[in-house]
Amino acid sequence: MITPTQMRRQRVVLSAAYINYKKGLLRYATGKTDDVALRDDLIQNTFLKTWKYLVRGGKVDVMEAFLFHILKALIVDEYRKRKVTSLDVLIKNGFEPTIDETKHLIDTIDGRRVVELIEKLPVAYRRIMRLRHVKGLSLKEISLITGQTRNTVAVQAHRGLKKLKDLYMLNTSPDIYHL
Repeated sequence: MITPTQMRRQRVVLSAAYINYKKGLLRYATGKTDDVALRDDLIQNTFLKTWKYLVRGGKVDVMEAFLFHILKALIVDEYRKRKVTSLDVLIKNGFEPTIDETKHLIDTIDGRRVVELIEKLPVAYRRIMRLRHVKGLSLKEISLITGQTRNTVAVQAHRGLKKLKDLYMLNTSPDIYHL
């Protein structure tokens, strides 16, 4: 910790640095960022960090170099931050938010069609495909329900899926994707 006398000296040193180097720091920060408020915050944080360093008893040989070093580090930190853009700014720049329900509609229609096609599968695959893809059960759960081994269920699910894909391709018109 520093004494009150040292604190007064450090305050004088920092005040002189503020008067002497603020314009140069502003010019440097202006070249790195277009946002005036951000630039002013960076300059203010530069002097604040310098003050905290001096109060902790830190020694600065060349004040100008020290201030620029801190400012550069703050600018780098700012660029590394994840930027959040407000919707108002996006709209001001011409962005128009829309909700496109086409993909959801196609997925819904395709899902219904697939459920209908499962009913056209051979009996050996129909139950497995319903349990696996409509009810969402695992192979282990299906094997417990059907009394078959897990491997047998996996093979039937694989073969059923292959047959289902073939049926889907035969019964799907390409017009649905051009809604």
